Amino acid sequence: MLLPFRQEDWPGEEVLRDGGGMADDSAAEVLPSGGSPFSDGYVGDPAVRDEWDNRYSERRQLWSGQPNGALVAEVSGLAPGRVLDVGCGEGADAIWLARAGWDVTALEVSGVALARAAAHARDAGVAVRWVHAGLTEAALPAASFDLVSAQYPALLRTPGSAAEHALLGAVAPGGVLLLVHHAGMDRRHAGQDDAFDPADYVWPSMVAALLGDDWRIEVDEERPRVAPEGGAGAHHTDDVVLRARRLR
Repeated sequence: MLLPFRQEDWPGEEVLRDGGGMADDSAAEVLPSGGSPFSDGYVGDPAVRDEWDNRYSERRQLWSGQPNGALVAEVSGLAPGRVLDVGCGEGADAIWLARAGWDVTALEVSGVALARAAAHARDAGVAVRWVHAGLTEAALPAASFDLVSAQYPALLRTPGSAAEHALLGAVAPGGVLLLVHHAGMDRRHAGQDDAFDPADYVWPSMVAALLGDDWRIEVDEERPRVAPEGGAGAHHTDDVVLRARRLR
């Protein structure tokens, strides 16, 4: 069942809850694969929202529908808690995390993607908080997530490294920050791919450079990618993985 956000919820948030196994027909009607019930609550840059809405609207399904392999590998040994999935797309990671017992908040700029994600979560019978916002505009509670995950080009760079600081600020003491990116893309030049300029996005190395004594880097490496079959990005073969723990 899709419930509108309450006053105490964050801007742009809607919550999908398991209705005890009973389907909510009204929710199904407002969550078509190409439509979006999230448009009115968006908080962020409209141009960024529109760009990603257009990308998702070009295909009925953009991603594979399977959780990212690096996420599964790095998170499987962690005790479930509260998690923020930044740039959740069509919801595969968020749904996997919810099934594993995590309390999931999933953030995405595209309302088209969120509509699909919410429908998939409803079909899976899991509860996820959906936040239709940019990370720096979302006003998420500080230092409150046991895991913050950003998989692949999920976060645009901002003046003063505001995006990087927002990522770090969301992690609770003792919590983990997990960033995964396609290896080598930061060494490409603008113009090689008209639809993607690597310089526009936050890379793990940019975040690692901001970590102080209150963080411990647990993983910082390039390794072969465990890639799900199908979906955009399936041709990438290697990952850059940064996992850091906030000590206090």
